[in-house]
Amino acid sequence: MTTNAPPPRKPRARKASFLLEIDAWIDSTVYEAGFRLAEIWEAVTIFFRRFKAIGWKRWTFEVLGEAFTMGAAGSVLMLALALPAFEETKGDWRAQSDYAVTFLDRYGNEIGQRGILQRDPVAIERLPDHVVKTVLATEDRRFYEHWGIDVLGLGRAMTENVRANSVVQGGSTITQQLAKNLFLTNERTIERKVKEAFLAVWLEFNLSKNEILQLYLDRAYMGGGTFGIAAASEFYFARDIRDVNLAEAAMLAGLFKAPAKYAPHINLPAARGRANEVLTNTVQAGFMTEGQVVQARRNPATPVERDAIESPDYFLDWAFDEVRRLAPKGGTHSLVARTTVDMNLQRAAEESLEFHLRQFGKDYHVSEGALVVIENDGSVRAIVGGRDYGESQFNRATKAERQAGSSFKPYVYATAMENGFTPESIVPDAPITWNGWSPANYSRGYSGRVTLTTALVKSINTVPVRLAKEHLTTKPIKATAESFGVESPISDHKTMTLGTSGMTVMDQATGYSVFAAGGFAGKRHGVTQVLTRSGEVVWDADQDLAAPKRVLSEEATKAMNSILVQIPEWGTARRAALTMTRAAGKTGTTQAYRDAWFVGFTGNYTAAVWLGNDDFSPTDKLTGGSLPAMVWQRLMTYAHQNIELKPIPYLDNTMPAPAVAKAKPETEAPNLTPAAERPRALSTQTSKELRALIEQFRAARPIVAPKASERVSAI
Repeated sequence: MTTNAPPPRKPRARKASFLLEIDAWIDSTVYEAGFRLAEIWEAVTIFFRRFKAIGWKRWTFEVLGEAFTMGAAGSVLMLALALPAFEETKGDWRAQSDYAVTFLDRYGNEIGQRGILQRDPVAIERLPDHVVKTVLATEDRRFYEHWGIDVLGLGRAMTENVRANSVVQGGSTITQQLAKNLFLTNERTIERKVKEAFLAVWLEFNLSKNEILQLYLDRAYMGGGTFGIAAASEFYFARDIRDVNLAEAAMLAGLFKAPAKYAPHINLPAARGRANEVLTNTVQAGFMTEGQVVQARRNPATPVERDAIESPDYFLDWAFDEVRRLAPKGGTHSLVARTTVDMNLQRAAEESLEFHLRQFGKDYHVSEGALVVIENDGSVRAIVGGRDYGESQFNRATKAERQAGSSFKPYVYATAMENGFTPESIVPDAPITWNGWSPANYSRGYSGRVTLTTALVKSINTVPVRLAKEHLTTKPIKATAESFGVESPISDHKTMTLGTSGMTVMDQATGYSVFAAGGFAGKRHGVTQVLTRSGEVVWDADQDLAAPKRVLSEEATKAMNSILVQIPEWGTARRAALTMTRAAGKTGTTQAYRDAWFVGFTGNYTAAVWLGNDDFSPTDKLTGGSLPAMVWQRLMTYAHQNIELKPIPYLDNTMPAPAVAKAKPETEAPNLTPAAERPRALSTQTSKELRALIEQFRAARPIVAPKASERVSAI
């Protein structure tokens, strides 16, 4: 019997059928899911159409949305800018001035004080009411109402400034000014203002209003070398701050804006005019009536007679930090510090900088400068941190890190000399590219094969880059600079060979002093002794200062000095050439002419000069071989009078007549008066011996015979 049943399928056919079924299931499932999602999306869309804004509502929501977006982005940016500032709040920031130090110059003359005063600060509650009112009316009328930033006060100040077409009112609150004084600098940058705003709010959250005002009154610079309104009261009026009258309080309150300009012992008419403005402010603020201030207007304050005090304030600020570092922990905080400052050189440095900025500052569009002088035994003789300490206490000589430009090249060449190169070594001056970077020379041309002497004297850019790329790498160059005593952070990026790293004027002077000291580093100091008020020596440079160490070999030092001495003779620094002794050094100019340097040395002194603008704006083609070299030359002409002239290490002091003759016309500028003559100065060794004799005389106190009554009582 036969049947029509189909033959059984083969295993392969069954497998194919199973896979087709799975594929069909997946397709149908995906289709079903997509269809369901489309239905859900359509339902959601229909639901949210109820909230769709049209017309003016739509534009309102668009503007608000953009505002929230920009506000969030701005908040993140401001927070990122402010975070570095908050690092300054770590530790016991209130006790940063917990020392009272009296400073003496190199000859033992008192030159100023720093730190806490030798009296208890006067609490706000114990100050006369008119003292507080005059300060608040002038500096921050809504001090007790705002939370660190006064939006209304800022708006009022902007309105008044626009109306007067000049800056007649400031918008910063007392809290913001305190934040700047405690933690920040006077740099005129947006970043600093953002940090200042954040720190002002931080202070408001961490201190009471009276504590903020107390700190502000106690730590503000008030002119005449005084800090704090209590010290200013005693200095200008010889009376306790609790005893000043309204006219005197108004004159003191007027000092906060510009202490150097309105100091009564310097410019009494200006001080009285400013005090009259303060009295007007108290009336406008509603703190007093015109009848209450009329007596103070009719009888203005008269300060006590005082001679103008010459205080090297920028030097003292730096030396104060040195004393706090050197003073033994746990000991007395009331100290006397003998310093290395030479007031004759200090005055000459200040005069040379101001002289040239006053003569040529507008022509070159340059407004600021800084200068450091180091004697070649390591003693810091002068520091100029800016043109006017009363206007800005920011020390541009020790704190401002500005690009070094070509003045950094000696560190590159010194490294090369330590690695087998000589001044006569030949290196091509030709186009070079280093990972996409193609530096060009200042002249935009190339000289072909040149010696290292020619390359450095003419400040050729391609040669130090080629040395670093093909022979040295950047790491040993960075190590050389650091071994020379440079404390500013040096980048090891390829561009560092042309001085893109920021350096302080102090670091530049310190680094170049290694060449002047014959290859030794570690000798720089500004304090020779730290003593207690009773005369006990707690630190002495002769015993406690680390011994200098050699960081550059004799051969390399001789090679570098033989090149650097030619730069003022026929190179880029001919305006720095001296007529009485040989000078050496290097110029530096950064991109867009933002910074101009000359760092040079003789057998006696090393000095670094920087010129530029606080806001980093470009100058009008100011180069290191122009004003900086002229400032250096005028100062050094004064410094080398009436002293023993020493040769630069490993070189003789014979003046090359042709080079001096060539340099002389460039050192002479029209309408420049000659520098004053320096009085004869004692040598360092003579000063030490005289000081030792004084100490011996003090120790040998005479024996006083007892009085007759004492002898009788003793019997």
